[in-house]
Amino acid sequence: MQISCIVIEDEPLALSKLEGFINKIPELLLARTFDNALDAIVWLNGNSSDLIFLDIRMEQLSGIEFLESVKTRSHIIITSAYDQYAIRGFDLNVSDFLLKPYSFQRFVQAVNKVMTYYSQKLEIKQPKSEDEDFIFIKTEYRLERIDLKSILYIEGMKDYLRIICNDKKIMTLQSFSKLEESLPPRRFCRVHKSFIVAIDKIKSVERGIIIIGDQRIPLSNTYKDDFFSRIRI
Repeated sequence: MQISCIVIEDEPLALSKLEGFINKIPELLLARTFDNALDAIVWLNGNSSDLIFLDIRMEQLSGIEFLESVKTRSHIIITSAYDQYAIRGFDLNVSDFLLKPYSFQRFVQAVNKVMTYYSQKLEIKQPKSEDEDFIFIKTEYRLERIDLKSILYIEGMKDYLRIICNDKKIMTLQSFSKLEESLPPRRFCRVHKSFIVAIDKIKSVERGIIIIGDQRIPLSNTYKDDFFSRIRI
């Protein structure tokens, strides 16, 4: 998933720096840049953007005046050299305030807040139907698409889940319950407090052990009846 964004910034050097930071994050798609807020308002009348990077001190219309006059569902990240505007910005429900000069690390922290919001919206839209063949998993600061047919099993590891696929391993902080809800029940089954398996990847089952590839996965009594009903034994 990509998050569309625009930049409203009248300083060429600040704009160039921000464009460079945006281009380093594949999930951000820069739709337009504006050197004044009035042109941005005209554009927003016919277009939409998930995220707006907004300078404060600009001619004709300031960033604060822009926020006060425009009704938008876009998330706002203020970029300003003047910290006295921070409180007013947060009163207007901005997502974050980047004080110039800000680092790339601080920029990523601000963007992460917006990406977390959209990743949670994706989780709410799940579970997937039986006909859909992929899910999105939040890992680090990005959402990663995973083809369901590539998943072998999922293992709980304390605070993390490890998703084992044919070609890669993915770590995520997403909870077991939310992930289980997002998986088609005819294709995946919880077999242990720490394991979910892809039913079509099972080689054999013997004495409470499920074999998938070279991995031996325990089948606990808690999930045994449901598991055998899924594989129709």
